[in-house]
Order: sequence, then C-alpha cells, then structure tokens
Amino acid sequence: MFQQRINNLRQKFLKEKLDAVLISSVSNITYLTGFTNFSEKEREAYIFIGKKFAYIITDARYTEAVKKEVLHLTLFERGGKKSTEDLLKKHKSQVKKLGIEEDNLTVAEHKIIRKHFKNTKHFDVNHLRSIKTEEEISKIEKACKIGDLAFEYILKKIKAGLTEKEIAGELEDFIRSKGAAISFPPIVAFGENSAVPHHQTGPSTLFVRSGQKGQIVLFDFGVKYENYCSDMTRTVFFGKPGKKQKDIYETVLKAQQEAIEYINGVLKSGKAVKAAKADKAARDYITSKGYKSIPHSLGHGIGLDVHEHPSLSPKSKEILKEGMVFSIEPGIYLPEAGGVRIEDLFVLEKKGLRQLTHSPNKLIAV
Repeated sequence: MFQQRINNLRQKFLKEKLDAVLISSVSNITYLTGFTNFSEKEREAYIFIGKKFAYIITDARYTEAVKKEVLHLTLFERGGKKSTEDLLKKHKSQVKKLGIEEDNLTVAEHKIIRKHFKNTKHFDVNHLRSIKTEEEISKIEKACKIGDLAFEYILKKIKAGLTEKEIAGELEDFIRSKGAAISFPPIVAFGENSAVPHHQTGPSTLFVRSGQKGQIVLFDFGVKYENYCSDMTRTVFFGKPGKKQKDIYETVLKAQQEAIEYINGVLKSGKAVKAAKADKAARDYITSKGYKSIPHSLGHGIGLDVHEHPSLSPKSKEILKEGMVFSIEPGIYLPEAGGVRIEDLFVLEKKGLRQLTHSPNKLIAV
C-alpha cells in the first residue's frame, strides 16, 4: 500500500515536470510511510523522493523503529557528521526543479533549500489523500462512532452553573476513556458566544433566567482514532427555545438537506458533482430566508488532518468523487441571538452520500 502511494506521488511530480520532491509535513509523512511517531511540533523527519531515489531522513532517536516499519524507503540518518543538507547537495546535479511544501517550511529551511535548488515549486500532496481507501474510511467511521457516544454522554452532563471549559473538559475525558484522542480542542459556546464560528472556549457560565428564552449551547468537537479524525457540530438549547431560535435552527437543518439532495441528485444524473455548487445549494437556501450568507465554506475534507481536500466553498474548483470524505456544515450567526451550526461527515459512494456521524440533529432542548 505505502509503496503504491510513493509510486502515485512520483507519477504526480513527474506530471508536474518536477525532478524530485521534499515532503516535510508530518501528516504527509504518515500517509506515505505509516510511521506515526514523529512530532507535529518539531522537525524530526523529511521524505526526499526523486526519479531514481527515495529517502526518509531522520535522526538516531528513530532510526531503529524506521528500519523496522519503513521498508520501502532508504533511511538517511542525520546527525554527527551527516546533515540533511549533505543529502540535498549529493543530489543537486540530478534535480533541476524541486517540489516543496511551501506552507510547511520555515524561512530558515527555505533558505537552505534555495541554496542548492534555485528552481522550486509548491507541491501539494493533499490531493493524493482526498480519495480514501476502505481502511481509511473505516477508521474515520470508528472515530465518528466515539464522537456520537461523546455527544450522547455530554447531553446528560449539561446543567446550570457549568462553564464552557468544564463541559469541554468532560468531553475530552470521555473521548480519552474510549482509547481515542481529540482531533482538535473542542469548541463549546454558550449564548451569544455561539455567534462566533470559531469561538475560543472560555469561562462563560451556563444559566437560564426566569422568563428568558433557551440559551444556545454549541458543541464542535472531533475524535482521532488510529490517526484518523472525525468532526461534528451540534447546537442544543438549555431551556425552551423561542420562535426565532427555532426558525434559525430549522433553516440551518434544511440548508444541510439542500446540499445533500443536490449532491445525490447530480450523482444520480451521471454529471460531475461540483463542490462549489453544493456550497451554493445550502448558501442560497439560507439567504432566501432572509439571513446573511454563511461566513465560512460549507464543508471540508477530513482524514489524517481535520481539514483536507476537498473544499466545499464558493470558489472551489473541485469535483466531488467516490471515496471522498467531507463535512457539510451550514450555519447562521447573529450577534444578538447567537449562532446555530449543524455539521456531519459523509463519504461519497457510488449510489450517493453515506452519513458517518449519527448523533440526532433534531432540535434538542435540555
């Protein structure tokens, strides 16, 4: 499997008229090797692949493990008298044009690379990762199942006096108790905080005053299972929601359904499913009801990272294909009333979308 991924990578960079590529991001190294021990915070490895060579570069802390687990790449152990720069210099004459992950390199790294390779170009590995294998989909699905259990659990924990941080902590503890990890720090937003799409979970306290409409509680969280991520958003009400709150909720839910129906309908017709038009189907429904347009894209791919290809946005040029896993997450955000977002993950199969998150999306008041 991993050798085939290297072959696919080589085909891609040759098609782009590159002589070699230097892969630096941990997610892409994991994708190409299956090795998961490298830290995302430190530069502990690279993959350097040309027409006739393929190296994994790391240091003595990892060489024994890499020798056992990464048999399809040649190990270059840096440290002591050997450096990554030495290897780059060795292949300088063979590489006239080098592909690099421009968005994953420091200025210092880029200076070293440019010293040896004057002609560089951004190389995107993520498109190779957009079509998931059955094994990858299975891992994402398992992450989603743990997420569904976490949502069911946290609903029973909601009570007056708790802070956003306390509820987020409960979510994290539950996910870890199931042998998984969080795929990103959970977003828990009360009341007006929910009108900020990526609110930073804080000390706000949950309460309902007498005569006041229900307080919005928005959860956006994900699970990481065997390196693959889930992502889900649910909006519930602490107390009975008012008419306006109900209308916002139902509009968001219907917008999600509009996008789903568009994708399934176009797929059934045999035409190309355009990501931008899926976004438009949801966006147009929301604006038709008098609300402002969604301030973010409708959805994103997911896998080893929470945000991957494809992007379901107004400017997206991507075609949604069988094997892609992505979110559909419309939202309405009103500073005076709060925000509602409903997010689910789907895999696009031959017969249409199959939903991977199964927490109830009906209006819930607790």
